[in-house]
Amino acid sequence: MAPHQRVLLPFPLVFLLLLLLVVPPRADAWGKEGHIMVCKIAEKYLSEKAAAAVQALLPESAGGELSTVCPWADTVRWHYHWASPLHYVNTPQVCNFKYSRDCHNSRGQQGMCVVGAINNYTDQLYSYGQKTSYNLTESLMFLAHFVGDVHQPLHVGFEDDEGGNTITVHWYRRKANLHHVWDVSIIDTAIKDFYNKSMDTMVETLKMNLTDGWSDDITHWENCENKHATCANE
Repeated sequence: MAPHQRVLLPFPLVFLLLLLLVVPPRADAWGKEGHIMVCKIAEKYLSEKAAAAVQALLPESAGGELSTVCPWADTVRWHYHWASPLHYVNTPQVCNFKYSRDCHNSRGQQGMCVVGAINNYTDQLYSYGQKTSYNLTESLMFLAHFVGDVHQPLHVGFEDDEGGNTITVHWYRRKANLHHVWDVSIIDTAIKDFYNKSMDTMVETLKMNLTDGWSDDITHWENCENKHATCANE
């Protein structure tokens, strides 16, 4: 596969997840269900070549299903300590993102944020089919996870409140922090109350919304103005 050809589309469609969520600076990302749903929806939008590459790169334990490995990056956070800042990005109490200002870890190392991670692992996957030192299976699993994370509103939030982790709220009768409500509670409640306790039913409904209600937006998602391979900055 030539370097200029995409191995994966950047899973842009995951924006529909007005219900999905992820991890804060020191918590867990979207719940497991949220990440699985993101990837179940995204798979439909892979090109034929991208889908073949994904199948070739998936670990045997995935059983040919991308969605099964999408929560993986959360399960290795304590093993890959360096990856913790890659699940989110914070801004200094402003509602805009600037890569040079915001994409760094607590030590000021540039590129160590969710946007930098999406760009980095996409670049690694461009080497698919060539001799490479990268573990492209892990690159794929990281990318699929982080594209879900970046679309959880509080994974791109304010530094002062740690992406909503320090904001206490009540979700129905349960006390929680705002980040957890977005990551887990909204999805769990929606599946239980509106989709007959079936994640698959919720996924199919979201797919229909993309086909009907949001279909006009897909071209824009795939062709952002800055023409960066992942559109992650935008």
